[in-house]
Amino acid sequence: MRADPFAAQARDMVEHQLRRRGIRDERVLDAMGQVPRHQFVPRESEIAAYEDRPLPIGDQQTISQPYIVALMTAAVEVAPGEKALEVGTGSGYQAAVLARLGATVYTIEANVRLAEAARARLRSLGYGDVQVYTGDGSEGLAEHAPYDVIVVTAAAPRVPPALLGQLAEGGRLIAPVGTRFFQELVLVRKRGGQVATNILGACQFVPLVGKGGWKGGYE
Repeated sequence: MRADPFAAQARDMVEHQLRRRGIRDERVLDAMGQVPRHQFVPRESEIAAYEDRPLPIGDQQTISQPYIVALMTAAVEVAPGEKALEVGTGSGYQAAVLARLGATVYTIEANVRLAEAARARLRSLGYGDVQVYTGDGSEGLAEHAPYDVIVVTAAAPRVPPALLGQLAEGGRLIAPVGTRFFQELVLVRKRGGQVATNILGACQFVPLVGKGGWKGGYE
């Protein structure tokens, strides 16, 4: 049987880029090792798929670097059976990681071409239960709310109010929030109808375009 040429790269990613940099959630580490990241990037980028950097996926969009995906996923502490919303499907990688952790995943993408490609990719890789929608992700998906977990993978000037409204009691939301040139990962927890916020560190994402994000791009 021919060995998977990417298996060693995936193991190295988990051990050197994630575990050694402080990711301790073994479920997240296992999920990141199992989801074939090279299948979520263009063919010409496969050789770099497991490097710790974002990669272009077309239409000025990117797949986030592995460490950021792991950090955000670990922070929201998704449990099997929970309902998760991802805002910004991209190539479908973050949605696949959430599904691997046992979540029921809904994901929304503004770019129709990317959404259609992600839907087909997720289905072909065995993640057909992930439901992919197109539309203004900053408005969430009210028809399936509330969500235990919301992961926003594009930057906004503030946490979109519609997403806070769709977060369940006890739910966790993570999003990059800030300006064109500087953002921070913001972790929100809802308790007793109130929200508590923690800042996890600096980051840089593509813009979340929409009613609750940037209007036509960064302002």
